[in-house]
Amino acid sequence: MKSGVIIIGAGQASAVAAATLRKEKYTGTIRILGDESQPAYDRPPLSKHYLAGDIELPKLLIRPQEFYTDNDIDLRTNTRVTSIDTNARLVVTAADEVYDYDKLVIATGSRARQLNIPGSDLKGIFYLRTLDDVDQIRQSMTSAKKLCVIGGGYVGLEVAAVAIAAGLDVTVIETQDRILQRVTTPEMSDYYHSLHVGRGVNIMLNTAVTGFDGTGTVSKVLCGDESVNADMVIIGVGIIPNIEIAQNAGLECDNGILVDDHGQTSNPDIYAAGDCTNHPNRLLGRRLRLESVPNAIEQARVACINLLGGDLEYASIPWFWSDQYELKLQMVGFSSDGEESIVRGDKSTNSFAVFHLKEGRVVAVDAVNNSKAFMLGKRLYGKSVDASGLADESVELKSFLS
Repeated sequence: MKSGVIIIGAGQASAVAAATLRKEKYTGTIRILGDESQPAYDRPPLSKHYLAGDIELPKLLIRPQEFYTDNDIDLRTNTRVTSIDTNARLVVTAADEVYDYDKLVIATGSRARQLNIPGSDLKGIFYLRTLDDVDQIRQSMTSAKKLCVIGGGYVGLEVAAVAIAAGLDVTVIETQDRILQRVTTPEMSDYYHSLHVGRGVNIMLNTAVTGFDGTGTVSKVLCGDESVNADMVIIGVGIIPNIEIAQNAGLECDNGILVDDHGQTSNPDIYAAGDCTNHPNRLLGRRLRLESVPNAIEQARVACINLLGGDLEYASIPWFWSDQYELKLQMVGFSSDGEESIVRGDKSTNSFAVFHLKEGRVVAVDAVNNSKAFMLGKRLYGKSVDASGLADESVELKSFLS
């Protein structure tokens, strides 16, 4: 490769991609072009420990700055790629810089979905996606009294937990009839609803936000004929994959950049990894787009090994986690794939696991403060189990592995 490898995006997947190339003894040029001001950093703590002030930037970095220098990786921050010329194998930036490539890795991630409603340009309204976003939110929280979180997903609830601990009056507004509706079962939604209400969060369901009011700075969230007083608003209504440059370059896209099980796009010289991709998963029997760190890490690793001539399949069981208050929720698979649910443990103790079965096989596990059940659940995925035994805590989980 004369021109080397260009990686577009400077997030988790890009850092892993660059590290994998060097680990696999690739000696050519590696150039990372990212539009943020920092090197790749860990995003999940942004709505949890970083927002709470428990950790600072150095501990968020995937790799220290010296890693890029020591491994001869040309990291260019504050550099936004605007177009790809696949015929000439060129990448163009917003500053009209032009770089040529032999192979290209697109790891552009995703961005927060915006609300375009009256008053959405008022000060005091935030989205939480980047480090800069959270730095502004942390500063605002030092003087805010009433926070309104729009969106009852994991990020919104994590923010609510941090804000309650910081002494703010918190209201969560959700358009659906339960929180976490897109990602979990009604029973788990009820559990987390009760948890947050018990800690002092006001949750409004079946409620659509129609606008914001205030003089320069937000003071009210409008919900039709109702309103909620708030001197600070955080919007968490989902994310959108950053696929525009791929689409404009003629790559096949459908709810993400379409890649095969090797991470290769419709152009043989271009690979993609992370939130921005839509990939097939043999273990799940379908295509999907995942918003998760484990996916970004493993998909980037596999894609770059294949870019160098390898032959690896990317097929992993998805797993996720969420920290709210002192509770850690760890999930394997998708609970929506299950036909029946088996609770192991007592929910009232805030330490339990829910196993989701389909045709007697484990297809998902939701574990609250129960890392043992989570770890064994990953190993039990796809295996036939006795449902009554799962519910009986006197039966060791390890026994189901034999």
